Amino acid sequence: MEISVPSYKLVLLLPFSLVLFLTTKLSLPASARTLDNNSKVYIVYLGQREHDDPERVTASHHQMLESLLESKEDAHNSMIYSYQHGFSGFAALLTSSQAKKISDHREVIHVIPNRILKLKTTRTWDHLGLSPVSTSFSSSSVKGLLHDTNMGSEAIIGVLDTGIWPESKVVSDQGLGPIPKRWKGKCVSGENFNATTHCNNKLIGAKYYLKGLLAGIGGEFNRTIVHDFQSSRDANGHGTHTATIAGGSFVPNASYYGLAQGTVRGGAPKARIASYKVCWNIAGDDGGESTGSCTSADMWKAFDDAIHDGVDVLSVSIGGSIPEDSEVDKLDNIAAFHAVSKGIPVVAAAGNEGPAAQTVDNVAPWFLTVAATTLDRSFPTKITLGNNQTFLAESLYTGPDISTGLAFLDSNSDDNVDVKGKTVLVFDSTTPITGKGVAGVILAQKPDDLLQRCHSFACIFADYELGTDILQYIRTTRSPTVRINSATTLTGLPATTKVAAFSCRGPNSVSPAILKPDIAAPGVSILAALSPFDSKEHDGFGLDTGTSMSTPVVSGIIALLNLYTLIGLLPHLDQLWSQQPGGQVYLENLFLLKDQTRSLQIHLTLEEVL
Repeated sequence: MEISVPSYKLVLLLPFSLVLFLTTKLSLPASARTLDNNSKVYIVYLGQREHDDPERVTASHHQMLESLLESKEDAHNSMIYSYQHGFSGFAALLTSSQAKKISDHREVIHVIPNRILKLKTTRTWDHLGLSPVSTSFSSSSVKGLLHDTNMGSEAIIGVLDTGIWPESKVVSDQGLGPIPKRWKGKCVSGENFNATTHCNNKLIGAKYYLKGLLAGIGGEFNRTIVHDFQSSRDANGHGTHTATIAGGSFVPNASYYGLAQGTVRGGAPKARIASYKVCWNIAGDDGGESTGSCTSADMWKAFDDAIHDGVDVLSVSIGGSIPEDSEVDKLDNIAAFHAVSKGIPVVAAAGNEGPAAQTVDNVAPWFLTVAATTLDRSFPTKITLGNNQTFLAESLYTGPDISTGLAFLDSNSDDNVDVKGKTVLVFDSTTPITGKGVAGVILAQKPDDLLQRCHSFACIFADYELGTDILQYIRTTRSPTVRINSATTLTGLPATTKVAAFSCRGPNSVSPAILKPDIAAPGVSILAALSPFDSKEHDGFGLDTGTSMSTPVVSGIIALLNLYTLIGLLPHLDQLWSQQPGGQVYLENLFLLKDQTRSLQIHLTLEEVL
C-alpha cells in the first residue's frame, strides 16, 4: 500500500487531473441492474472445491443461487463471480435478508460483505547485498543467488495492484527465453491494451477485475468517478511501480530529475510478471487527487485465477484499516489462505498508519507481512541564511539555486503580508500557501520519512530544531534572506537504516501471539517505473514511499529463493542479510499452520532486527 501524502502537504501541491478521460459511461449488463435496489455484493464462501472440473463447480454455485432466488434468470443476473479454481465460492448481488438466508445453508461456511480496500503506497538491491556485481555490501557468494537462479528467469511473480504500463522499459523481454511451460494464465485485451502486442515473454499475464467495484458504485463505469482504463493498463502508477520493484528488467541510467541515479531493476530481474488489476483510480472526495480503490470480491477472483495460472509468489500492496474483527477468517484473507495452501507465498503490506502500536494490517498468520525501512540514502539540501549560517535539510528540489527574502507564516498570519517571491518558513501543517506566489517553502515538522516534490516552488523538509534556528534568525534580522541549493544524492553515512516512521507497528491486535510484522524491507523513496498519468512520474520513473514499496522487495527475493529447495536456500539467506551493517536476520522458526480440515502447511518466517 503506497503511503499517501499527508493533507497538509496537499496544500503545497498543484491540483492534478486526468483530462484525458471524458464523461462517457460503461455499465454492467442491464439485467443486473433490474435486481432489488437494496442488493449489495456478498461473498459466499464454501471452502475447498468438491470437484476438479471448474465448470461443475460453477454450475453448483448457480444451482445454490437458483434455489435461493427461485429463478434461474435471477440467479444468472445476480452472480458477479464464481470462484472455481483454488477454492469454492461466489460473489453475488443479494439483499441482507437473502444473505442471511443463504448463510444458513449447510454447505456455506461464511457470507462476507464486499468491502473497499486501499493501496498501501535502485539503491535497494545494493543495500540488501543482492547485486549482480560485487559491491561493498555484497560478496561473490551472495552474487551467486542471482546467477544460480539465472536472475529468476523461471519464476513467475503475480502482482495484485492497479495494472501495468506495458510500454515501460521495465517490462522489456530482451534476453529472456520462452515462457515457462507450466504457465496457464493469459493476457486479456481491453481499452488501450492489446493482449497480442502488449504482452511478451516478460509480461506474461494481464487480467483486470471490475465487476465488484461496479456493483458497489451503481453498476456504471462512470468516468467522472473512475479515472482509469477499462483494461490492465495502469492509470494510477502504483501497480507499475510495485511490479518494477519485484521483477522489473534492467534499465540503466534511470533517475528522478537526476536524483537516485543508477540502474533500476527488480529483485528478480528476469522473472516473469503476471499483472492482476484489482484496484482502480477513483476520484477523490470534493475533487481531490484520485486514489486506488479495490474490492474484496474482485481480489478473491484474482487470487482464484492466480492459483490456477501457476504463479510462484503473490505480491499484495493492499489492505484495509486496523483489524476490526476478532476472527481473521471472517475478513478478506481466506482467498490468500488457499493460495498459501497451494504453496504460493502471499506477501502483504503492513500498512502506513504508524508509528503507534497495534496498527499493523494484514495480520493473518499465512501472510508474510512486510514493514518498511529507510535506505542508507538521503537527498541533502543546503540552506544558507543571510548571516552565513548553513544547515542541511532534505528535499527533492532539483531546480536552480534560489536566493530570496525569508519570512515566517502560520495560520494566524495577516493575509495581507506580502510573501510573493520569498521563501517562507512553516510549522503549522494547515498554513495556506497556494496562490501566494512564494518561491519556496521550508516545512519544519516531526520527521516522518516522507519527501514530496512541489512543481511550482521549492519544498524543503526540516525538523523542528532546524526550523527553530531559522525562526530565531528571522525574528532577529531586519531583512532576512536565504539561499537554497538543489538537492543531491548521498549514500552511506550519516544516513542509516531504520524502521520508517509511518510503518505500522505490532503487536498484532487480533492475535498477539502471532508476531507481526514478519519482516522489514526498504520502502522509502524507492525509484521505479510509473504510469505517465501519475503526477510523480518523470521520464518514466518516480520515487514512491510506503509499505507498498517494501512488499515487492520481499516478493522479488522470494521469487529467487523459491527456485531453491529448502536445504539449498538456508546458506544464501544467512549470507544475504549478514552483510548489512547494524543489522542481522535470523531464522525465527518454522510456522506450522493448520486449518481444522486442511492439510498441514510449512512456512519459513524471517524477522529482521535493526
